[in-house]
Amino acid sequence: MTRFRTGATLGLVCTALLVTTACGANDRRATAPSAPAGVTVQAGSATSAHVMWHPAPAEDGVRGYDVYRSGTKVKDVPGDTTMTDIAGLTPSSRYTFTVRARGTDGTVSPHSATVSVATPATVAEDQDPPAGPTGVRGRSDGARAARLTWDPAPDGQGIVSYDIHQGGSRIHSVGADATSARVTLLRPGTHYRFTVVARDAADNTSPASRTVEITTPHGPGDDPDTAPTGLRATARAADGAYYADLSWLPPRTGGEVPAYQIHLDGKFATTLVWGDEAPRGRATYSVYVSRTAGESFRVKLRAKLPDGTWGAFSAERTVVTAPDGRPTADRHPRS
Repeated sequence: MTRFRTGATLGLVCTALLVTTACGANDRRATAPSAPAGVTVQAGSATSAHVMWHPAPAEDGVRGYDVYRSGTKVKDVPGDTTMTDIAGLTPSSRYTFTVRARGTDGTVSPHSATVSVATPATVAEDQDPPAGPTGVRGRSDGARAARLTWDPAPDGQGIVSYDIHQGGSRIHSVGADATSARVTLLRPGTHYRFTVVARDAADNTSPASRTVEITTPHGPGDDPDTAPTGLRATARAADGAYYADLSWLPPRTGGEVPAYQIHLDGKFATTLVWGDEAPRGRATYSVYVSRTAGESFRVKLRAKLPDGTWGAFSAERTVVTAPDGRPTADRHPRS
């Protein structure tokens, strides 16, 4: 995995990105982002709580979020994350939470609305997991959401919450009295796999339910292309090796694109993860291709989308490692 950070081997590229980002931040706004909306909190166990909120609008330029418990900051999370677990709570206690957004220019939003939660009593020496949810079923709920339902657990299970997993990641939690959940921020025309897990007061988790597979329908006018556009590629010689200097425009996903996969000759080459804020305009990166002159390489890339899946591949470009070390541009027209 490649992590892109300023001050590394790509000094010129990094400097350009820093200048572009700084100018963009100053030109974009001088006011703080708006307060996070839709904040909810659910007891995860007798000693933990799960806090969730809606993502900030893209124009707010949010770098991250700060979570406060009873007025004290207890956690900060990156801008592409809209949920977190708060541990170390006391059983049978009530807590209040708020969330603030941090802008890319250093400003901080007002506090969100205050939400409260009561942790349940702990169960001494409880190491037995509850039974897994049964009767789990689901359906699409429009082009960008899904609805999951399940049968209530038998009495005496001591369940505090239900966790919804997409693939191997938890994406949502609801209370013990809930028998359904609506999952949002999905993409139109995409296939998803969900499971539900029960959690008790001692933080024991049940086996996962059966997997529910849901495909969201295509919505008219709201199914944007997920492929990066305008890919440009140029071969360059440096330090006895050849590199492909790439630049592209991110897909319009409604948020930051935190990572990209780069493929050479149809095979996975590396994952690019931005160490700081991902560029919102044209991105630039350099990837190693060979130590041999006169070789031809096909390059393409795809973006990681807000729902955690990988988008479509960009158009493919071809570069050649020139024998004399001079830069060679891609052979295809630029889109």
